[in-house]
Amino acid sequence: MKNVPEMFGCNVFGDSTMRERLPRDVYKALRHTMLNGTALNPQIADSVASAMKDWAVEKGATHYTHWFQPMTGITAEKHDAFISPIGEGKIIMEFSGKELIKGEPDASSFPSGGLRATFEARGYTAWDPTSYAFIKDDTLCIPTAFCSYTGDILDKKTPLLRSMEAISRQAVRVLALFGKNVQRVLTTVGPEQEYFLISKEDYQKRPDLILTGRTLFGAKAPKGQEMDDHYFGSIRPRVKRFMNELDEELWKLGIYSKTEHNEVAPGQHEMAPIFTTANLATDHNQLTMEIMRRVANRHGLVCLLHEKPFEGVNGSGKHNNWSMSTDHGENLLDPGTTPKDNAQFLLFLTAVIKAVDEYQDLLRISVASAGNDHRLGANEAPPAIVSIYVGDDLGAVIHSIIEGVAYKQDGKKTMDIGVTTLPRIPRDTSDRNRTSPFAFTGNKFEFRMPGSSFNIACTNIMLNSAVADELMQFADELEKADEFETALNRLIRRELTAHSRILFNGNGYSDEWTIEAARRGLLNLPSTPEALIHYTDQKNVEMFARQGIYSYQEMRSRQDITLEEYAKTIHIEAMTSLDMLDKMIIPACIEYSGEIAKGVAAKMQIGIDAAGEKKTIEILTEKTAQLMTARDDLVEAVAREPSDLIERGLYQHEVVIPAMERARAIADDLEHRVAKKYWPMPTYADLLFYI
Repeated sequence: MKNVPEMFGCNVFGDSTMRERLPRDVYKALRHTMLNGTALNPQIADSVASAMKDWAVEKGATHYTHWFQPMTGITAEKHDAFISPIGEGKIIMEFSGKELIKGEPDASSFPSGGLRATFEARGYTAWDPTSYAFIKDDTLCIPTAFCSYTGDILDKKTPLLRSMEAISRQAVRVLALFGKNVQRVLTTVGPEQEYFLISKEDYQKRPDLILTGRTLFGAKAPKGQEMDDHYFGSIRPRVKRFMNELDEELWKLGIYSKTEHNEVAPGQHEMAPIFTTANLATDHNQLTMEIMRRVANRHGLVCLLHEKPFEGVNGSGKHNNWSMSTDHGENLLDPGTTPKDNAQFLLFLTAVIKAVDEYQDLLRISVASAGNDHRLGANEAPPAIVSIYVGDDLGAVIHSIIEGVAYKQDGKKTMDIGVTTLPRIPRDTSDRNRTSPFAFTGNKFEFRMPGSSFNIACTNIMLNSAVADELMQFADELEKADEFETALNRLIRRELTAHSRILFNGNGYSDEWTIEAARRGLLNLPSTPEALIHYTDQKNVEMFARQGIYSYQEMRSRQDITLEEYAKTIHIEAMTSLDMLDKMIIPACIEYSGEIAKGVAAKMQIGIDAAGEKKTIEILTEKTAQLMTARDDLVEAVAREPSDLIERGLYQHEVVIPAMERARAIADDLEHRVAKKYWPMPTYADLLFYI
């Protein structure tokens, strides 16, 4: 049996390793930076770099890299060896503080959204000392921020760190009003990760999976998820071996991999980690996705992280469990047990409710992609309409505050709803609402809209920034109040009343909710281009500027990058569809009907009636002709794509995707009719029900 505590974090230059290897004063200075978010003293960098290099070399590392997260959504790294020449053809292993703190990768080929010209290649990476360095393969990886020569941010880490600082500043101000001496508030995240595993052998026979990450064609298998027998079911031995190795690799990197199980769809699984700070959780989740793919490959499997790799079964999401905690370990979204705690909880709850209502568009934008558009609102995923679920008991408390009436706790006493007499709100007082995009689950919020392939930095930037802005407004008002409790009660009641429209405990899948949400004035943004139009709305630009997260130019660049990614994704899918139709599906249909025709001719030659076979040929010929027409329609649709990014995205959503779906519907019907040995690719039954 493996010694997990001994294994855990063995490839991380973590706290215990730093304490052991760094001089005491250096360790204390670095630890102060990590815990309090203060600037790093450059004078200690050489000492840290030397100790880090010695540790890495002892672990077998030969190179180092500044590991960063450009706006591609994945990670990037450029490797440099530790070697330094000393003459006479010899070298020593060196690593300086300057090399630790700053790098200069070529930035010309990363998405910038117009922040820089392609010919301007210089970029900078800067060490993020709040995230531990680690060893991956033979390389010391140093988490870093990434910016351009002009200082514009080109990554996802920098704005996340800014948003964490923003919410900390404002939350500390609010807590001071309650008499609490808190130095820092941290946003904590636990991102659940859903994924599919399929056979590598089958994957290699599917150009759509290879090029787009999802199946562009595929008829429904005789069995899907309707029996509910896969969810929490016994894990296949082959998959269990993958999970065991995945845990080992993650634990070595200090990633808190805790839970694993089969998900709803056949071939679908989930991994859930323990909560940590939003910064570390983001780094860990990026590593988790990379390692999932690598470990799967070693087991003859392929890990699919697309949000909707298979039509008609559950898609894959990434539930972003979010909360706020003080540097003393107090969870600010825990209702607590005393009236003072209750009032504090209610104020932070109100800030979240107001933030989600006022910035619905930003939360929807944070999960916008071509892949996630297929998932939202279908097969267990929440709808594209943002709403908050608070449960029946907390909902009753909120209703009582708004109406100014007594709150009656089931089976218990009735009391007036003045904030100081608010009863303790138990955790888990009602069932979980799986259709809710943003659900309170006792001491945290679970945002269920992010897609499985997403970098969670985007979601947490939006959430942190919006909540920080509301807390800032609350602090500004309450700090000026003559009588704190009266002002607090008035503020909470006023804001809950103004933003109660975002609260919904019902079925988010129902047609009635779509109508009701429209009546309430909530946004319904079903597609990525429709959502992204709102990114640079004035209220959003002003909010990010107030909190020091983004400039207008940085926001515009991200809007353009996401739109361009959407447009390229749909275009690649359309071209892959055409390629598969021309080279695989249509030829297979023609070949199969031709073989049947030969049989019919032979039978008729000797006087045997072949009416059934003739009817089959007629249907196959008719369906194939329809498919060829649909193929031509798709060619024409792609050829007419406009060049403007917003117009192109809307056009693709309204014209190209429907053209692809029409061709798919015919092809999937033909898959049911063509003999298996003629069908040119593995079917859903092959892909999802492997041994």
